[in-house]
Amino acid sequence: MTDIHNDKILILDFGSQYTQLIARRIRELGVYCEIWAYDNPISAIRDFAPKGLILSGGPSTVTEEHTPRPPKEVFDLGIPVLGICYGLQCMAAMLGGEVSTSDKREFGHAEVDVCEANSLIVETRQSVWMSHGDKVTELPEGFTVIGKSNNAPLCAIADESRRFYGVQFHPEVTHSEFGEQILSRFVHQICDCGRDWSASNIIQDCIESARAQVGDDHVILGLSGGVDSSVVAALLHEAIGDQLTCIFVDNGLLRKNEGDQVMETFAENMGVRVIRVDAEDRFLSELAGVNDPEAKRKIIGRVFVEIFEEESKKIDNAKWLAQGTIYPDVIESAASKTGKAQVIKSHHNVGGLPEGMELKLLEPLRELFKDEVRRIGLELGLPAKMIHRHPFPGPGLGVRILGEVKKEYADVLREADAIFMAELYATGWYEKTSQAFAVFLPVKSVGVVGDNRSYDYVIALRAVQTVDFMTATWAPIPYDILANISSRIINEVRGISRVTYDISGKPPATIEWE
Repeated sequence: MTDIHNDKILILDFGSQYTQLIARRIRELGVYCEIWAYDNPISAIRDFAPKGLILSGGPSTVTEEHTPRPPKEVFDLGIPVLGICYGLQCMAAMLGGEVSTSDKREFGHAEVDVCEANSLIVETRQSVWMSHGDKVTELPEGFTVIGKSNNAPLCAIADESRRFYGVQFHPEVTHSEFGEQILSRFVHQICDCGRDWSASNIIQDCIESARAQVGDDHVILGLSGGVDSSVVAALLHEAIGDQLTCIFVDNGLLRKNEGDQVMETFAENMGVRVIRVDAEDRFLSELAGVNDPEAKRKIIGRVFVEIFEEESKKIDNAKWLAQGTIYPDVIESAASKTGKAQVIKSHHNVGGLPEGMELKLLEPLRELFKDEVRRIGLELGLPAKMIHRHPFPGPGLGVRILGEVKKEYADVLREADAIFMAELYATGWYEKTSQAFAVFLPVKSVGVVGDNRSYDYVIALRAVQTVDFMTATWAPIPYDILANISSRIINEVRGISRVTYDISGKPPATIEWE
């Protein structure tokens, strides 16, 4: 079996908003890494056998009692350590240095001057991104100052003999001018890691792991047409062929022609065994009269699971349920002091397994970030348009129709959304936005169509730009493009008399309307 985890980095997380970004940057450098909570036992860290350790930033202050600390034995492992922001302060304090609250905090850009030759930072002067209120005021024994800024004279330190390094700034963010080079020197030169974490190696490793787990058993997968489940389907088809059956539940709340596109991609072009279940009437019947968004979500999830369970019982020798769980799901949903750990999330992508469904979980993507999932999807031959499509909520159009869900509303929304997407693609704005969609408002507005007065529904358009989806700004789509989109929707979609554009940011608004 291929082993691409020989060279690996471990990140101990102290709750920084940038921790996942550190991991992504390192993996982009071709090195496998994982994020663990800072309080994992030293025995587990030894068993993981990393070639280097990174202590992340975090919101705590070292100057207070009972703040987060890693096991003190991590500094006796004989491997390189890089402390970032809080990680630097924590390392300095634990090794005998002193940290104090700074009179002048640094948030944002700062200039760092390198003042001593070292293995980590070679650029003489660089612009970096700071975010701290504390600073190291006395070095631990064996350390020297290698970089300073106006407000943090000890903002980069090193003990070359033990290969311990610390930086007060954040090299993982794009605002830090030479951040990538710093991380590369740490993992490649100081930790001596190779570049084995690549799309082709990941695919081979996932394929061989899946074959070893499954053996001769059959696997079922709930195929939604989303990026994660699509990549799982392609990967498992490559690994186990006819031992995979995908169940595609068409709930009547998909985008225009989406069901046909899913079947064309997987069943017709790739030869994947896909069972398509037309369940529009069943979903709409269950949703009749329901206005509350959370109630709609629960109904859609419950009905999906019921149908999935009914269909899966028809498949002989089905022992495994495949899911598109990805690494952020793993590290964001565990119980620990930072909310991070190596525990799989309790909910399931199919909406929650019934107690009577005795299937083992198969999660071939659980070590991958979203951008890595996309890369291997392209490598497996999935269409770029599918791989790079915007996020689509699990309940589908059910939460983009405000209030009660009706077939009439869904049909209108599908047409309007299709026009919106077509124009964004045609003008290059689809790639410039992170998520875009149309929303159906169940209110009527007076309009004029030709010589006649109309009284029809309203469509709202939403398009945002974001890096992490935690915050977002509305996309500044040019007026002429919006005018053309509005004109097409009103002229081509019967039942719409008015189109609006949502210019709310997140916060205070959410990205989805429900």
